[in-house]
Amino acid sequence: MDALTSAVDGRAVLGIAAVALGMVLSPGPNMIYLVSRSIAQGRRAGLISLTGVAAGFLVYLVAVTAGVAAVFSVVPALYTVIKLAGAGYLLWLAWKAVKPGGTAVFAPQQLPPDPPRRLFVMGFLTCLLNPKIAIMYISLLPQFVAPERGHVAVQSLLLGLVQIAIAITVNGLIAVSAGGIAAFLNRRPGWLRIQRYAMGTVLAGLAVHIAADRAKAVAV
Repeated sequence: MDALTSAVDGRAVLGIAAVALGMVLSPGPNMIYLVSRSIAQGRRAGLISLTGVAAGFLVYLVAVTAGVAAVFSVVPALYTVIKLAGAGYLLWLAWKAVKPGGTAVFAPQQLPPDPPRRLFVMGFLTCLLNPKIAIMYISLLPQFVAPERGHVAVQSLLLGLVQIAIAITVNGLIAVSAGGIAAFLNRRPGWLRIQRYAMGTVLAGLAVHIAADRAKAVAV
């Protein structure tokens, strides 16, 4: 057990936690679907949909954990390329957060009621086909893995579980309070702008930090 917990650097855990929080708070297919279901069909429907989203996260995590160690050992230079792609994607998310216009997440279209099984399946497919989640696991998570520490697959697994825990917790809170949040933001649009700019600043800062880490690694 000590070997497992020491495999991941504490800064990597904080880094992936910050990325996960920034991404889960940025509007995307998962959030839009969960909010729509919660407002249209109630909290229970939103939480059932969330279990499907969680299953989608686990599929990505298993796939990445199985392959990342092999990829890093065969093509070490790919690690740097992945870092660049991840930094670029965070900058793109930051721009999306602060640019004018866009659709309000908490004012989604109403949806017809679905049975629990379909809610789960649709949540699962929404997550599995979500390009933001694919990039999260393919480009962002591996950059917090330190190959020199060994246990690459274990690092990927533990960091992925941190991301899943944050994503499920935040999405769950959003699902159960979607109606109240929607009413609050409709009365106070200024808060929505504050949230967007704060999120954009965090994501841009993380992108710069990643780029700086990359430069040091190349210099060494």
